[in-house]
Parts: sequence; structure tokens; C-alpha cells
Amino acid sequence: MPQTKSILIIEDDQDLTELIALHLKDLNYIVEKAADGESGMDMALEGNYDLIILDLMLPEMDGLEICKKVRQQNHFTPILILSAKSEELDKILGLELGADDYITKPFSVRELLARIKAIFRRMQADHESIRDDRPKVLEFDHLCIYLDKRKVVLGDKPVDLTAKEFDLLTLFCSHPGRAFSRQELLDLVWGYQFEGYDHTVNSHINRLRNKIENNPADPFYIRTVWGVGYSFVELEPA
Repeated sequence: MPQTKSILIIEDDQDLTELIALHLKDLNYIVEKAADGESGMDMALEGNYDLIILDLMLPEMDGLEICKKVRQQNHFTPILILSAKSEELDKILGLELGADDYITKPFSVRELLARIKAIFRRMQADHESIRDDRPKVLEFDHLCIYLDKRKVVLGDKPVDLTAKEFDLLTLFCSHPGRAFSRQELLDLVWGYQFEGYDHTVNSHINRLRNKIENNPADPFYIRTVWGVGYSFVELEPA
């Protein structure tokens, strides 16, 4: 039988927390709960969870700060943000800081469970791609990507990437020379629900270039394909 997944809910609305927990437990998920930002952050950093469900408006520490700190600690646990806020800025900030999905209150439990299942399907697909017969290391010129370790080295120096930056780079490196549109990148890296957030792709590309390019203004690895989107330099892996 597949291993039971554990989920951390960081939400200060107790009634909502209990409702979500009830439905998750019905699906045999292990559920832990935190009602404020500080305790939620401590649990997120110290625990071993398969998913974090994170409210943005929390006492003690807001959800965006928690998301930021979790990703800074190189924790790649998927994060699903809940918020009563519907402003585009908050969605963008959540994506920029490494959230995997975003759902706005009020929402149906059925929709939330569908989002959770979709995140777990993407995780399973990632794990299967690591276990298959493809190379575990991709090397292009001075850039080396360790797929199973989620580690990147440029020359002899490690490159500190966020989870989404790594996913973007891995997608590019797995298809050298192929041009991806911004919407394709959103679909493949963030998921279909982020349609229209092209600027999120642009900002991640800019950060990637700043980290791996010798001259980000004249990039060698990640090229702009005018009228289409972006592509990785057409080099065969070493």
C-alpha cells in the first residue's frame, strides 16, 4: 500500500481547520494543525510533511513570510496557500516565494481536495522521473544539474535556487533548443490554474539568469525567443 501522506494546516480559523482536517482524515491523510504563524513556521521547518496548507493572514507571522522562510531553508515541501484576499498582488507574491498553488476563500472542500490531489500527482510524476533510466546528472558547459539531489553547480560553486527556479532550469535542460512559451512554462512548472501570470515566468527567468549567467544581459544558457518565449541553449549534455 502507498505510504500515508502527512499534511500540516496552518490556519487561525478553527472551524475551517477542523472542516479541512475532517475531510483529509476521511482520505486517510495524517493531519497536524497550527493556529498561528510562529508555531506553524516551527512545525513546517522541523517536521517532515508531504504538504503544507498555509493561510496568508495569521497572528504572530503572516503566511507569505512563512513561505519565504521555508523555501530559504531549502525545504521543497509543496505549499498550498489559502487566503481571503483575492488581489492579484498576493497571488503573485505567493508564486514568487515558491508556493505550488493558491486558492481563494470562500472555496468548496471538493475544489480544495482536487487541488491537493493534483499536487500529489505532480510529486509522484517527479519521483518517477527520477527513478527512470534518464541521466541523474545533466552537464552543459560549466553548468551541472544533479536531478535527484536537486542541486546545481556552476563551475565549482553551488548555485542556490528556489524550488521553482530549479524546476524551470530542469525543464529547460531536459529539452535543449526547444522554445517554450510563457504559458507552456506556467502549465508545466506551476500548473494550469496560473493562466495569465506571464510576469511570474519573466521574473523567475530573470532571477535564474542572474544566478547562472556570466552576463545576464547577454545570456548564454537561457535565450529569449522573440515572439515565443524562452529556450535553453542547444547543447548536447556532456
